[in-house]
Amino acid sequence: MKTLTFDAAIEDTRIKLTNASKTIDANQWQSIKIPSTVRFKEYTNVYFIVSLANTLDLNHWRSDIKPNIPWADVAFEERVSGTPWNPGTAWKSWPWAKSAEQFKPERFSHSYAERYWPKFAGVYSDDWLKDATSNAKAIAPKRGVRFPYGDLLNVVMLLDKDPLTRQAYLPVWFPEDTGVVHNERVPCSLGYHFLHRDGKMDITYYIRSCDFIRHFRDDLYMTLRLLLWMINRVNFDVKPGLFTFHCVSMHCFENDL
Repeated sequence: MKTLTFDAAIEDTRIKLTNASKTIDANQWQSIKIPSTVRFKEYTNVYFIVSLANTLDLNHWRSDIKPNIPWADVAFEERVSGTPWNPGTAWKSWPWAKSAEQFKPERFSHSYAERYWPKFAGVYSDDWLKDATSNAKAIAPKRGVRFPYGDLLNVVMLLDKDPLTRQAYLPVWFPEDTGVVHNERVPCSLGYHFLHRDGKMDITYYIRSCDFIRHFRDDLYMTLRLLLWMINRVNFDVKPGLFTFHCVSMHCFENDL
């Protein structure tokens, strides 16, 4: 498939959603039941590739993607802070925060900061996390079935150890999300794969579900920033390569369309 600019990829997706989508019952939004009269327009299996053309200039990508600034920058910095904030503070400045606030519990079912830094995530308040470095000494990091959890920094360390690895993947979807046994919100993002070849680093972004109006541009922008963040932290010279996007369900509310 030929590569596009982000602006062209977004417009192509809008056209598909406008002209070739199907109407489906919404049933739920943010895991909350909504009236049966509310419906979605959905286009499935959106896929495209954007060539990043070695470009590290963040202003260039802001112009191409047109995310919600400054919110997207604030939210990204919270994600990569090294601390598993939940709820954190970035959500308060989200452009749709007032409409979403009615769905906000004391703590979200998950946050991206928790999923990037899961070793000490999940049961602690933001007050506890303000002194997480010393507080963490009192507990052991989380473990999986056999091994300790990894996090975003471990992906950096893996790439430093083996720059040509095929294993540099940061998951956002965790086993606890499988089957939605807790009946709460689960992440839209599945995860990010980093691949370094020929002096360039590619990122592939897998996402199960994306709201075209409220999330699409910001998701692209924060994923692009995650790639630039990674490039700035590995101990070898590398430029941005390709951005590949896979989305199963691209949708919006029928009224939004």
